[in-house]
Amino acid sequence: MSLPTNVGVYGGGRMGAGIAHAFLSAGASVTVIESDDTAVSAAEERIGANLAKAAERGTLAESVDRVRSRLTVAPDPAALAGCGLVVEAVPEVVELKTRVLTRIEEFASEAVLATNTSSLSVDQLMTGLARPERFLGLHFFNPVPASELVEIVVGAKTAADLVTDAQGWVAALGKTAITVTDSPGFASSRLGVAIALEAMRMLEDGVASAEDIDTAMTLGYKHPMGPLRTTDVVGLDVRLAIAEHLASEVGARFEPPAILREKIAAGHLGRKTGQGFYTW
Repeated sequence: MSLPTNVGVYGGGRMGAGIAHAFLSAGASVTVIESDDTAVSAAEERIGANLAKAAERGTLAESVDRVRSRLTVAPDPAALAGCGLVVEAVPEVVELKTRVLTRIEEFASEAVLATNTSSLSVDQLMTGLARPERFLGLHFFNPVPASELVEIVVGAKTAADLVTDAQGWVAALGKTAITVTDSPGFASSRLGVAIALEAMRMLEDGVASAEDIDTAMTLGYKHPMGPLRTTDVVGLDVRLAIAEHLASEVGARFEPPAILREKIAAGHLGRKTGQGFYTW
């Protein structure tokens, strides 16, 4: 299945920029919505830099200028009119996502809506939508351009034909889809966070160094990156938010260890701040 001709992305941060990059690279025209002119400029710069790096690596099929000609970044969600798909990519806050999704539906009434949440309930987020049957989760992974996986999250009211369409869109992006029903943490976050939290407890208990714990998983279990280094890439604050959500929904086994809270309190959020479980 081919991609929608026009795709919207609401939010131009790291994840939103990566999602925009993926659709642009696959031939779609993309409209990114940001909050103000300053954020618009930052998103344009971020996406442009990503495309330039892709061109240097030889992973961009067209020239950077040609791909960028299909990109629009604007502060007004009215620019989403005419999009066949709009992906919400704002921070993991239920109230914020719910408000943004309702706003998207107002301006892109015919579009399929998707959320890029990594752990929040799709059923909860569809509350208040006029067309919940045209809504689902598309959980992209960071960094989006290099990641091969997209997790499709199916809500209780998501139409079956939309799931089939979404699977085709993921394939058109050159990625692999897994399909899961809406549940706390879905499949990927629930498993990933469980391993990461246990790795943190092992570090806290002095079982081994961060490097050796990660090496156990990369060499022993063929993970491409160990759980502590992955946490640095994802962001310790993001891991904490997901762990707290899972602890409230699934149980105490997801309670964040003290070492995670201590590092965040010290401003050590991972790669984005230069310090986490590793120095970057």
